[in-house]
Amino acid sequence: MAGARSLLRQCPLLLPQNRDGTAYEGFVTAQGRDFHIRILLPTDLQLKNARLECSWHLKKILHAYRHILKQRLHSSPDLVSFMVELKTVLEIALKNTPDLHIPRPPEYYSCLVRDLEMLGWNKITYVDTGLTTVKLKAEDSCGRQHLITLKLNAKYPAEPPDCLVDFPVQFAVSWMPQNSIADIYHQFLAALELLKEFWDAMDEIDEKTWVLEPENPRRSATARRIAIGNNVSVNIEVDPQHPNLLPECYFLGADHVVNPLRTRLNDNMHLWDPEKSLLQNLRDLLDIDFPSSAALEKSDFARDCGICYAYRLDGAPPDQVCDEPRCGQPFHQACLYEWLQGLPSSRQSFNVIFGECPYCNK
Repeated sequence: MAGARSLLRQCPLLLPQNRDGTAYEGFVTAQGRDFHIRILLPTDLQLKNARLECSWHLKKILHAYRHILKQRLHSSPDLVSFMVELKTVLEIALKNTPDLHIPRPPEYYSCLVRDLEMLGWNKITYVDTGLTTVKLKAEDSCGRQHLITLKLNAKYPAEPPDCLVDFPVQFAVSWMPQNSIADIYHQFLAALELLKEFWDAMDEIDEKTWVLEPENPRRSATARRIAIGNNVSVNIEVDPQHPNLLPECYFLGADHVVNPLRTRLNDNMHLWDPEKSLLQNLRDLLDIDFPSSAALEKSDFARDCGICYAYRLDGAPPDQVCDEPRCGQPFHQACLYEWLQGLPSSRQSFNVIFGECPYCNK
């Protein structure tokens, strides 16, 4: 989660395209300009075996630096580090390239203006001064607002624009040279309706429970960490294409509290009813009422880390809890690991460290 947040800070226009984190698509920004890019990672997420796909324009800019980028791809520890390197190389490349502006024929502008007028200016929220970037707004059948960003190259309409949307699934445009922006807009509306049930389910969770993570979920976010009780929560991963099916559930908290919840979920899986909402199914299977943000304050069920005395560390709440029933003090994993490493009495076996609780010494 921390890696995803860091990537969002570095490249806010680069979005994950699947739940496995093996495909990213969007735009990398340098010198105030956006360049389309797609990154495909292997299942083991090793960057050295990653594949980069980009527009012909960006490929031309980086051509002289391809060996440097390949070296950086092999040496970078994670995707965030590589994107920082890529942006640095791109900045240098842009400064050293004499003239990257590709003049567009008059037909480009007349065609684009005609297409925008045909679509309707009331659907347009932004057009840049160079008429290369257009943002369109749309409302789905439930009244939710959505945006789609179009990046047009000089060959429009012979080639389709690059499209950036805040979707949990990939948005692929069907395009022919005789198509227009209005055709993309209609495909965008159709895609919104296909995701209606997914967003309905996530909106109900956001409105009727205490969501610990993410604090401000994007429309593309498929995971929610929901508070259950005092330092007990469940992380659910919802399939956006099948939102009415049982999601992946991972419980966080002390063993003596979460073990009965796991057992209850496993025993009641057969009771899952696709006709009910996702949240109602979770209530029925676990036989619990989730704390409501309308009725309770976060302090009623969430406590600060017992080591750093803060609730969030790098944006994440405490996710480790002392197993002693009379203690139950929560900690951030990083804080607890650092604390236990400093204790002479602690011992480590492979990737697990054993030691005493800083509060109750159990």
